Parts: sequence; C-alpha cells; structure tokens
Amino acid sequence: MRVINFAKAINEALACAMEADQRVICYGLGVDDPKGIFGTTLGLQDRFGEDRVFDMPTSENAMTGVGIGASMNDIRPVMTHQRLDFFLLAMDQLVNNAAKWYYMFGGQQSVPITIRLILGRGWGQGPTHSQNLQSWFAHVPGLKVVMPTTPADAKGLLLSSIFDDNPVVFLEHRWLHNVEGDVPQGDFWVPIGKAHLLEEGDDLTIVSMSYMTIEALHATAHMKALGVGCDLIDLRTIMPLDWEAIAVSVRKTGRLLVLDTASETGSFAGEVIARSAMHLFDVLKQAPRRIAMPDFPSPTSPALTRGYYRGAADIVRVTSEMLGQDLKPDAAEKNRQSPHDVPGDWFKGPF
Repeated sequence: MRVINFAKAINEALACAMEADQRVICYGLGVDDPKGIFGTTLGLQDRFGEDRVFDMPTSENAMTGVGIGASMNDIRPVMTHQRLDFFLLAMDQLVNNAAKWYYMFGGQQSVPITIRLILGRGWGQGPTHSQNLQSWFAHVPGLKVVMPTTPADAKGLLLSSIFDDNPVVFLEHRWLHNVEGDVPQGDFWVPIGKAHLLEEGDDLTIVSMSYMTIEALHATAHMKALGVGCDLIDLRTIMPLDWEAIAVSVRKTGRLLVLDTASETGSFAGEVIARSAMHLFDVLKQAPRRIAMPDFPSPTSPALTRGYYRGAADIVRVTSEMLGQDLKPDAAEKNRQSPHDVPGDWFKGPF
C-alpha cells in the first residue's frame, strides 16, 4: 500500500492492463496532450507507443463505432471522453450496437470495450458540461455501469472493466481525481457488482455513489460524534447493483437514505428506493428518502449555484428529520473554507 491520488490510480490501471495484454489500446480526445486527461493518461504514449495510445478526431459517434468494431476483432479498447456530455453524440453506437451484440448473437461474440466518461459539476462548468446521466446507462440492458469513489476502487474497478468481456461505462467524477488514498501496487482488481460498506451503525442506512460518498463520509463523522451511527454503503457499481448488501443493511436499521449525483427525477436513487419499497416494506420504519440535485440544468454563475449543490449539511439535515433529532446540520460543513461550488481547498480545477 502507498498513498496516491485517484488520477494516478487510473493511470496505473491503464499501464498495468497494457503491460499484461498487448490487445489493450487507449485512445480518446486529449489522451496524449500535456495534461493527459486530468493526469490519467500521462506517460502512456511514451511507454507503449503511438499505435496503442493515441488521440482521435473530434468525431465521437464514428470513433466509438471504430472502437466497437475493434473490440469484436480481438482488441480491448479503452476509450476516453473528457466530458460525459460529449459522448451523447455516440449513444446510438453504445445502445444499439455495443449493448445488444452479445445477446443478439447468442453469446457467440462479445464487445469488450471500456468507455471512460468524466462527469461532475461546479467550478462554472454549466449546463452542457456537468451532466450526471448514470441512470441513462443503467437503464440499458447489456451495459455495466461503474462509479468508483476511492483511488483503490478506481484502479481495481478499471482493471476489472478492461478485462470484462462485455461493454462497461466507467464514470469518473472530476472532483475525485485529486482525492488521495491507499492503493495496492501491481495487478489489483476489485470485482464489478460488489458494494463497499464504509461505515457501520444501527440508526440509518445511507446508500451512496461516486462523489456523494465523500460528502456522506463527512456527514457520518459529524453524526457519529453526536451518537448517531449509520451504515454507509458505497455502491461502486450501479449496474449490476449489489442489492443484497443494501437489503442486509436496511433489515438492520429499518431506515434508508439514498444519495445521488444526478437530478432527482429519474435518478438511480429512485430505483434503489423502489426496490426497497417492494421488497423491504415490512422492515421499513418510515418512508425512504433521497438527496439528489434539483430538476434544473447545472447553473454556471456562482450566484445561481449557491443552494443548488447538495453536501454533508443536507445529509445531516435529512437524517435529523428522519430520526427526530437536532444533529446540528449547519455545523457539518463549518470547516469548509472553499467556494460553495468546489469540493475543497485542494481542488485545482477540472482542466
């Protein structure tokens, strides 16, 4: 174990995969530029050559189709888009080709492509650069949807994704790239479809994903000091969903709060709550709750973003309502000195 950041963990996973298998290629807009897509692809072209690590034309739909075709011919492409929003131009290739191929041909041929999409919000990104559309992808049969939070999970889940025999949408929140943590060296895999129980407690189950798990960690630490214990489940993968991990926890606590980085209506949090209402109604002590973004496009102006984003204080506030206790929600973010639309003082911007 040693401490590295999320971006370095992604870089290590790519290098490890390319060393292990000559069929792995890495391409996308900015893969070979001086910033290396937030540092995630730095040095890979020098190490593995231009035939395996390369930029692409600004033609998302066509180049995704090229990647799908390559993956059906014994190549394992890792394709990167610097914004999830840009990838919307290639949804036809993803939904009507990559996701359907294995099923339509009776399992005789798969499409082992990994598509890295960077999402997030804040720092003036605005409506067309901030969308969190994971529920779109999770709705499509045939796709696996991965959303790591920690650097270790970023490395381990990316390696599992690259060597999975079917298409994986790998979603990276830009606010996580500078987060640091312990990461094993070498060939380290985390299984797709297994959630991670980060905190344990008897009062409430909090189910979270991606960056909202960081806010949940702040919130649970604050509440623990006040005598309230929560199970905090980081989903890591939303498709397939580790339903059993959620069910075990809710049967213990009887209460459920789900956090999502996306807009509330149609969010994946709603799917988790629906399953809980269908299958765990007899153990629920009260109606489940969710915290997600408002049903508006992400604003650009700081004047408009104030009050738009959800964080630790919101988690504590909803928990207070659920438990009927004053858990001092405003104090949950008292140490945050950074502007309201960035995660912390360590954040240096998305470019």
